[in-house]
Amino acid sequence: MPLALQSENKPKRRRRRPDEAEAEILDATERFLWKHPFRELNVMDLMDQTGLKRSSFYHYFNDRHDLIVKLVDRLAQELTKLNEIWMMGVTDPVADLRTGYEGIGRFWVQHGPVLRAIADAATQDPLVEKAHRAFRDRFIRGSAERIRADMARGLIAPLNADATAEALIMMSEAVLNEKLGDGANRDWRPVIDALATIWQRALYGAAR
Repeated sequence: MPLALQSENKPKRRRRRPDEAEAEILDATERFLWKHPFRELNVMDLMDQTGLKRSSFYHYFNDRHDLIVKLVDRLAQELTKLNEIWMMGVTDPVADLRTGYEGIGRFWVQHGPVLRAIADAATQDPLVEKAHRAFRDRFIRGSAERIRADMARGLIAPLNADATAEALIMMSEAVLNEKLGDGANRDWRPVIDALATIWQRALYGAAR
């Protein structure tokens, strides 16, 4: 269930381990960004959605931007596991690509409004833009490495791996945020199939 659909009643305070407290604040941030833009994020209101004291925010984060950096990193770690199906695969690259994209589709259904809120904020806030760029570049580098590996194996015709990876990642993010970034309960499979087909034909050809 998306975080935004969970109860927003203020939890009762209880003792937590530091990692649990930090995770609770990040969860509350996701719930907020599911519905609101980053510019409206207020530490006092955010902490009211947790079972923690408002002052405890600064035990885990320096400010709102540090919060976003850590949220982006958490999302990137989860998405990396899905991308590794293709990036680290050694059998059928097309099958791995499509399997990985199915996971990405489910990921965007779960986190789409949050990812779109971060991308929108990046156009106006330099510090958010820096975190967002690091998020995107992480997957551009990984994709470029896989492209170079498959070029060496003769599976991909010679091309500029870095530029191709950048174009494909930026295209994919824009489409995913546009089509799956509003939290609507729609069928995500046609979007994912279209993106996977574009990647497949751009890299491995239409015949595969």
